[in-house]
Amino acid sequence: MNSKNRFILINLLAFEFILLNFVLIVFLFFRIPEFSLTDITFLTKVAGLGVIYNFSWLFIILYIRDNEFYFNPDYGYFKSILTSTFFFVGFVSMLVILLKIRYFNRSTFIIPIFIFSYLNLISHKYLLRYLKKRGSHLFSNTLLVGSGYNGSNLTGFINAMAQYGYNIIGYLEDQVERPKNALDMKIFGDLSDMSRVLAANSIDEIFIAMSDMEHRKIIESVKIADSFGVRVKLIPENPLLMSKNYKAVTMGDLAVFKLRQSPLDNFSLTILKRLFDFCFSLFFIILCAPLYILIGIFIYLESRGPILYTPYRKGEGGETFKCYKFRTMSVCDNPLNGTKSTIVNDPRITRNGRFLRKTDLDELPQFFNVLRGNMSIIGPRPHRVNLQMDFRKSVNDYMVRSYVKPGITGWAQVNGWRGPTVTVEQKNQRIKHDLWYIENWSFWLDIKIILRTIFGSHRKKAF
Repeated sequence: MNSKNRFILINLLAFEFILLNFVLIVFLFFRIPEFSLTDITFLTKVAGLGVIYNFSWLFIILYIRDNEFYFNPDYGYFKSILTSTFFFVGFVSMLVILLKIRYFNRSTFIIPIFIFSYLNLISHKYLLRYLKKRGSHLFSNTLLVGSGYNGSNLTGFINAMAQYGYNIIGYLEDQVERPKNALDMKIFGDLSDMSRVLAANSIDEIFIAMSDMEHRKIIESVKIADSFGVRVKLIPENPLLMSKNYKAVTMGDLAVFKLRQSPLDNFSLTILKRLFDFCFSLFFIILCAPLYILIGIFIYLESRGPILYTPYRKGEGGETFKCYKFRTMSVCDNPLNGTKSTIVNDPRITRNGRFLRKTDLDELPQFFNVLRGNMSIIGPRPHRVNLQMDFRKSVNDYMVRSYVKPGITGWAQVNGWRGPTVTVEQKNQRIKHDLWYIENWSFWLDIKIILRTIFGSHRKKAF
């Protein structure tokens, strides 16, 4: 972090501490009738309370948040505020208990925190916008170097960097024939002009696109920047072409990009999801046991045969498993190598089966798959073996969905992409939504999908 980034961050932090103390004083003024600026004893208590609040917030800033919260309000902004609020309540409560503070009631400790958090949530981005309007000199002047920039990726890059406190003033091209400047950004020249440009302009940082540059030129550019004391950031060949989410790690002496990163790659979050799946499924099965028995009786009486249909499906890591479903057809396809998909008004579907399919009750036995660990409550829907082969040939990145366990319901289903997958759009949209879920998973997203599955209107595209 350079000095200009620190200056902006200090302004943002100062605003938060001023807002925190202002909320506390105003709350006490209206909440406590005996509030008086001349009561030394009372003011001493208020000062002690202020110390606790400020110390707690400083702890959260140092150990809970990170720089991305401050320099990119669109990145997990609400989530960061919510997380900070609960840590704030917990930390303040702990200090109050440890210090045995009894001269204020609980509302004095809790309500101001939530008022402060709400005001901080709605005002933070406006404060950053105000700092930008005060002048571009407050932000880090940045020079782009290389030929790996074009009109399509440069637009998003510039917009993102502006949120991080950077002011991109132009770039140096690493090509003999300079391309047309689609963004009307100033081109200072080529790499041979770097020393002249750095000498003539106040530049804080340089971003070098490495994808189309020779190794020799990269080293030379870094040496020139070092001679002027200008910070350098290297942009490798863009992994975003393959994945929206990735993580850079160092292994030995090499930098490695881990593509297709999902929050579920975090072990603790995987355990959280598995515990939720197990407890939810067990509770649901116990609660709905009479319904399971009743459906089984109706199926057996209408069409003698097995109550369950157990087709083989593809799961996490390409694992093949038996997927439990209530039988809804008089004649079922081969569980392992079946290739015949269900069609509209399929004559094989029984009368009870039609009702079970319409209400999705035929999927209820899959909660036993969740208990066994083959499936999750939420995830991409499991496909037949032959259907997976068809998708692999026609849809890019299809197999990425096998990174996680398949689910009883999923993000694609609650957004209307359920039922047949005949057209190219149906296939692409289903996979697009599945991949979005994998890369953006959160516990609350799972809760949202469960609620939308129960109460939503997503059935309109089903048959």
